[in-house]
Amino acid sequence: MEIKVVRKVLSVNDAIATEIKKALKAKRIFMINVMSSPGSGKTTLLSKTINALKKDFQIGVVVGDICTTRDSERLSETGVPVVQINTEPFGGDCHLAANVIQEALSQLELSRLNLVIIENVGNLVCPAEFDVGEDKKIVLLSLPEGDDKPLKYPLMFRVSNAAIINKIDLAPHLEIDKAQFVKNIKKVNPEIPVFELSAKTGQGMDAWLNWLKKEAETKISSQS
Repeated sequence: MEIKVVRKVLSVNDAIATEIKKALKAKRIFMINVMSSPGSGKTTLLSKTINALKKDFQIGVVVGDICTTRDSERLSETGVPVVQINTEPFGGDCHLAANVIQEALSQLELSRLNLVIIENVGNLVCPAEFDVGEDKKIVLLSLPEGDDKPLKYPLMFRVSNAAIINKIDLAPHLEIDKAQFVKNIKKVNPEIPVFELSAKTGQGMDAWLNWLKKEAETKISSQS
């Protein structure tokens, strides 16, 4: 019975995700879903990413958290429209599902946008299971988390289209083999591009920004 219920939930979610994909395609909007554990540096990375790309794209943001609006307030400082989703009122979900993304998108002026960024709830498990209509899934992890995360949470890295290793500026202060992070990610998903960077210092950001810009431009132009 429990398996049937889970399948039904995912089936309904996937149907809504398909609706979102069709709607965004019609409006020529590229959407990414950024996922990570808490404290990996998602908000800092996205703030730097938005500031770097807002001259080239019309950007909107959806932020998911169980409680508080701290991340959405920080991202609002970039000057782009931001919609906050707090999951505590409906059970404190540890992920964003397609139905809440659909509602959040209705609060953005999509006619003015061509890039939407989702900052998912901090979690390396549940967000990987829910398609929310995105074009690309991005997984972010940081050096202090340890190189075993891809092996412990393989689905997240298996379904993602790009992986980012953040906080590489801390490498001299940690007894961590940075190369092992990449090896473990590639064990799970051999084809995934991996970007090593520091959102704080800007080291390595260009490769990530160039990849995202190219993916967005390719998708948007193919929908014209």
